Amino acid sequence: MSTYVYGITAKSHPAFSEDLGGVGDPPRPVRILEQGELAAVVSDAPEGLRPKRRDLLAHQTVLAEAGAAGPVLPMRFGSVAPDDDTVTGVLAERADHYKERLRALEGKVEYNVKAVHQEEAVLHRVMSENPEIRALTEANRQAGGGSYEQRLQLGEMVVAAVKAREAEDAVEVQRALEPVAAAVSVGPESTGWLVNVSFLVDRDAAEPFLTEVENVRKSHPHIELRVNGPLPPYSFVEPGPAEPAGSTAGPDAAQE
Repeated sequence: MSTYVYGITAKSHPAFSEDLGGVGDPPRPVRILEQGELAAVVSDAPEGLRPKRRDLLAHQTVLAEAGAAGPVLPMRFGSVAPDDDTVTGVLAERADHYKERLRALEGKVEYNVKAVHQEEAVLHRVMSENPEIRALTEANRQAGGGSYEQRLQLGEMVVAAVKAREAEDAVEVQRALEPVAAAVSVGPESTGWLVNVSFLVDRDAAEPFLTEVENVRKSHPHIELRVNGPLPPYSFVEPGPAEPAGSTAGPDAAQE
């Protein structure tokens, strides 16, 4: 039977509840595979696994339970290896790498930050910052709306100004939060978001990080910020024993 991998930790990691249920219906019992100084948190993999909310939450619950006792390298949802021997074999092969990552991520969590413009607010800001757009808008108004060419010109100017503001705001948001983070991982571009960035934060520094997020909100009222965390540091771990290239869910999948 295939083996579902939740995460990798040290063999010395404190034990957690033996009756913890993982993915599947009924939930598959969670167990530990040990190899040298490392261990993998696994269960049997159910057939036909899909990213249903129940299983996404089960995956996160297992990682939260394990992570509460010490550092864990989390695997993304859908990480499946052919069998237990494959998992322990990769643990042995990449032992130095995994031990280094466990040391680097000890005491740290991930916060994913996404940002989007509030349409009316950003249009107001673009108008206030661009005298040429204001002048053409007023000219069109006085001309009863202006000609087709004039309206087209105004629309193109507004679109260009908004795109420029998106690029500037994306840089400003990331630049403001980087100093209170240990590391940064830029996520894939997605339609509608001008920022999609994950920050690795010391658990003890979570309050200063969230305070800085609030400062960004206040200084950029035309931007809507969405913060998801604290999370296991998904974005700062390379693929593990299951090589989950086909994983279908990221750090905030259960909230999407």
